[in-house]
Amino acid sequence: MSSTAERPLSVETLNRNARQLLESGIGEVWVEAELSGVSRPASGHVYFTLKDERAQLRCALFRTRARFVTTPMRDGDRVKVRGRVSLFEPRGDFQLIAEAVQPAGEGELLAAFERLKAKLDAEGVFANARPLPFPPRHLLVLTSPTGAAIRDVLAVLEARWPLSQVTLIPVPVQGRESAPALIAALGMLNRQSALTPEHDAILITRGGGSLEDLWAFNDEHLARAIFHSRLPVMSAVGHEVDVTLADFAADSRAPTPSAAAERLVPDAAALRQRLIQLEDRLTRSQRARLDTQGQRLDHLRARLRHPGEVLVYRRRQLEQLEGRLHRAMNAGLAERRERERHLRQRLTLRSPRRQVEQAEQRLTLATRRLQHSMPRALARHRERLTAVSRELQAVSPLAILGRGYSILETPDGRVLKRAKDTRPGERLEARLGEGRLALEVLPPSEAPSSSGHKQ
Repeated sequence: MSSTAERPLSVETLNRNARQLLESGIGEVWVEAELSGVSRPASGHVYFTLKDERAQLRCALFRTRARFVTTPMRDGDRVKVRGRVSLFEPRGDFQLIAEAVQPAGEGELLAAFERLKAKLDAEGVFANARPLPFPPRHLLVLTSPTGAAIRDVLAVLEARWPLSQVTLIPVPVQGRESAPALIAALGMLNRQSALTPEHDAILITRGGGSLEDLWAFNDEHLARAIFHSRLPVMSAVGHEVDVTLADFAADSRAPTPSAAAERLVPDAAALRQRLIQLEDRLTRSQRARLDTQGQRLDHLRARLRHPGEVLVYRRRQLEQLEGRLHRAMNAGLAERRERERHLRQRLTLRSPRRQVEQAEQRLTLATRRLQHSMPRALARHRERLTAVSRELQAVSPLAILGRGYSILETPDGRVLKRAKDTRPGERLEARLGEGRLALEVLPPSEAPSSSGHKQ
């Protein structure tokens, strides 16, 4: 044993050296395997495991690269991953830092599926939408006799509607021989449908599986055979997420075999319960109707009387009406006589002769009043006229002229108020208290002066 022990490495140093050796020794690689444990935390990174039959590899797809990956990453998908081998130092985990993810194998199948789907759709192969009989009298089921699909279908049909007749047409539902077998079975059933009218619906079904397992149902010739089938076809292949060309070509599609059986037949228990409810409603309605009609019959029976009683009652009514008619006639005559007397009195009071006499009396009185009031009114108006004349004389311009003033007017009758409104040589007229004078305006130099002031 050596007396000087080698200096031990720390775990951190060892992991760092291992990471550097891995990254420099292996570098960037492509790995093809199956996805497992796909996780997408809130950080935006994607963590998953690549596995095959003998080994597993942890992988990390960081957010900065994940946003460029368009491949849907689901558990079970087979993919190709490009990345660099590394080691997560804090835990010593061997991992692959992913840079790109592409579909492997299935990607080519999906591309072929989309191309064939577009082609058949353009040709109108997916145009079938015939209604299926509900429930079918004789259902023809094309599937594997040993698969879970036929067991699910038969179990649901037995529980919901045991009256439908079911015939199993055993065919392989996976592999190369599956599509030709399905096409041959469809041709045979359509040829027999003319001889056996009870055959009225076909169900093509199988359980779930990978895209490769279900690829037989994406066969172009099978889709055309379903489209040309004289009998309506329902397709129920795989699980809800699985879609095949057979589903598009069929008249109807169900997500699972069990769902197809539920859509093909009614629920006998529900119909039985519905029938019981309708029977109860019918019984209650019938009972209510009988009660209503019984009450109406009792009411009519109570109203029904002997014809003699009716005649006596009508005779009594007629006598009462006759008495009311006589009383009404007598009352009407008395009212009209009273009204006639009242109108005669009013006519007497409004006689034309009487009105003429009253008018003559009013005229005589008015003449007397006019004769007495006219002298007084004339005297009153004379006094008022005298007072108004005095007032008018006091404010009259002519009275002012009588005191020595005059009014200058132009030939057109305009009254002059300012000297500057005149011009030399202009003819004016002076209106005095008595008479008028013709004047002429002289220039200032020729005007006579008085007391040293220029006029």
